[in-house]
Amino acid sequence: MGDERFQAWVSAHVGVLHRIARAFAVNADQHDLLQELLLAVWRAAPSFRGESAETTFIYRVAHNRALTWRKSEARRRHRQSEYERLRVEENASEDPQIERLYAAIRRLEAVDRSLMLLSLEGQSYAEIAAIHGLSETNVGARLTRARAKLTQLMENDDGL
Repeated sequence: MGDERFQAWVSAHVGVLHRIARAFAVNADQHDLLQELLLAVWRAAPSFRGESAETTFIYRVAHNRALTWRKSEARRRHRQSEYERLRVEENASEDPQIERLYAAIRRLEAVDRSLMLLSLEGQSYAEIAAIHGLSETNVGARLTRARAKLTQLMENDDGL
């Protein structure tokens, strides 16, 4: 894959990659995860055969890498939750509703977090199913449960 094509991909989808990083990592780790996502897309790019849309390919690579990264970061969960508590107390300049939403999204199970992000990005159930290798019915059911959990977390935000 040429540098120009990769640059075009990154230019077109950098916002999505930022949002994935923000949902899977707290502020201190977001830059690192973003770099991991970019590297994963770069490494996977030669395997792109055009059998799906470029967007679907990039979403799949980025979400899979974010899921893998999150699993490898399990031992950091306690420290991240403590950091988030301190960050919310110290940083009142950001929109508190947006930060509450991302804090609640981070508390979802990793796959549900990924499904929720894709849904918030406007991806259809078919596109989400293709990215995760699930059926559309399964995507719909999981998103329904994830939305209910997200609503519950937002209403009971004592731990956020």
